[in-house]
Amino acid sequence: MNHSSSSSVDADATITLDPVVVAAARRLMAGGRRHILGIAGAPGAGKSTAAAALAVALGKRTRVVPMDGFHLANRQLAMLGRAGRKGAPDTFDVEGYRALLARLRDAPASAPTIYAPDFAREIEEPVAASIEVEAEVSLVITEGNYLLLDGHGWRGVRERLDEVWFVGLDTGEREARLIARHRRFGRSEREARDWVTTTDAPNAVSIEAAAHRADRWLCWRGRHLTFAEA
Repeated sequence: MNHSSSSSVDADATITLDPVVVAAARRLMAGGRRHILGIAGAPGAGKSTAAAALAVALGKRTRVVPMDGFHLANRQLAMLGRAGRKGAPDTFDVEGYRALLARLRDAPASAPTIYAPDFAREIEEPVAASIEVEAEVSLVITEGNYLLLDGHGWRGVRERLDEVWFVGLDTGEREARLIARHRRFGRSEREARDWVTTTDAPNAVSIEAAAHRADRWLCWRGRHLTFAEA
């Protein structure tokens, strides 16, 4: 069965992982039931990159299910008057996300395949039923901005995660990555910078304020990912 069609598992071959990080994630795969590891962090911190690299290192019993699959559709955001704040906490279907996390975590060994949504940056829309999570998957890695948030209905997300690791990155480098990403997907230089200033940066403030709720902290040392305390 081919799982490479999901953008959430496209790993960057230049990334290296500290063996201690891989071992800590692998320990979550033991114990007889499915576990869920959350990777949180501000926009542009490298959450998706970290999750994809971990999934490759851990093998076929791991699947990445991104929070971004629960973005409200652009049409819905326009109807709600929130299109200009896409990516803010109230522009996601948090109830749906919580429900999927509970379903993934509590599924019995005999459960049928669960299908999860992904997010396609090429069209800036969520895509339903894009990711297969079969019964034999013992670790789901979910990554997203708001896994540790306490408001806007997000508190219940943290309760459904076995551990959450927070990815930190220097603000200047993180925002430079965001500008490059926005430009890669069609925004002009000015539009990209404006979006970072008016949307990404305010969101980052609330995300980083909740970082103390994480179990562990990850940091980038160039292209190498390690625990901050390592």
